[in-house]
Amino acid sequence: MVSWMICRLVVLVFGMLCPAYASYKAVKTKNIREYVRWMMYWIVFALFMAAEIITDIFISWFPFYYEIKMAFVLWLLSPYTKGASLLYRKFVHPSLSRHEKEIDAYIVQAKERSYETVLSFGKRGLNIAASAAVQAATKGTGPGACRTATPRMSVGQILRQSPGRQPDPERSP
Repeated sequence: MVSWMICRLVVLVFGMLCPAYASYKAVKTKNIREYVRWMMYWIVFALFMAAEIITDIFISWFPFYYEIKMAFVLWLLSPYTKGASLLYRKFVHPSLSRHEKEIDAYIVQAKERSYETVLSFGKRGLNIAASAAVQAATKGTGPGACRTATPRMSVGQILRQSPGRQPDPERSP
């Protein structure tokens, strides 16, 4: 449990916060070399985070799992090892270049489907709301329904018309 918490802290501070600030500085100074370095880092780190979800479920029981994970994040970040740059250039870039067209087609398809899905759920929601409103309105017009006051009715008339109300013997006309 302690190693899990320390690992979370290391990944947060050294895997996200320090690189986020360094990325900010690269953008602020408009240093293209640093900008490219941090873009490569973020791509590799995003893939690491996606893989981490699966590995945390299946192999977190492995001895020194969290220690290895912390060392990996520090290796990615280190300017001496240039781990993120190495992984990006050797594995990520070639793989993404090979499958770029398929990935782009999938993203376009997912966008179209998500738009259609949102419209479908929106229509369903409106239909459910409309039918609930109609049901509520039809239930409210039957016998025993609450009557509304009109400007021509007195308070006494409204009280006498209320369903289930017993007439008050002292106030009866």
